[in-house]
Amino acid sequence: MTIPIRTVAAPVEGAAADAADLEETRRLAVRSLEGAFSQLFTQMRRAYAQAAEVVSPGMMPGTFKMFTVIERMGSASVSGLAERLDVDKSMISRSVSELEGLGLVERTADPDDGRIRLISITALGRERLESVRYPYLDRLGDVLSEWPLEQIDRLSVLLLALASGEAPRD
Repeated sequence: MTIPIRTVAAPVEGAAADAADLEETRRLAVRSLEGAFSQLFTQMRRAYAQAAEVVSPGMMPGTFKMFTVIERMGSASVSGLAERLDVDKSMISRSVSELEGLGLVERTADPDDGRIRLISITALGRERLESVRYPYLDRLGDVLSEWPLEQIDRLSVLLLALASGEAPRD
């Protein structure tokens, strides 16, 4: 499926560009970007829901997302996960308990501070995660397989700038 890409032409230098026209053009460009993000987020939520169901029937997509974050981080505390995911600690604790009950994660004492429990993925958790990596999670690699590497790198720079709230650097 080919998705039309809406582009916004830059004003011709020296042209008497009306500030209101530029503002309207910017507003339309931002609205188009919001629509693209909406489509992307819908696809990602669907992929997470499908993968969660394969890992454990009835698992909530948010719990699955946290599971993948734990795997990427290597290990994390409840506080670290709450900060990373911007979620309440009680929700993290419930999800960790669910994952622990399924044998997908384990809690161990932090070697630097025994009061803190670190959460890490188990061998079974890695196995389950790998079983859903494709077709659900590796779709991005498939979609980007024909993209030039420069475009992938540029998209990464732009998304990181957007996430940090800063203007991208060239």
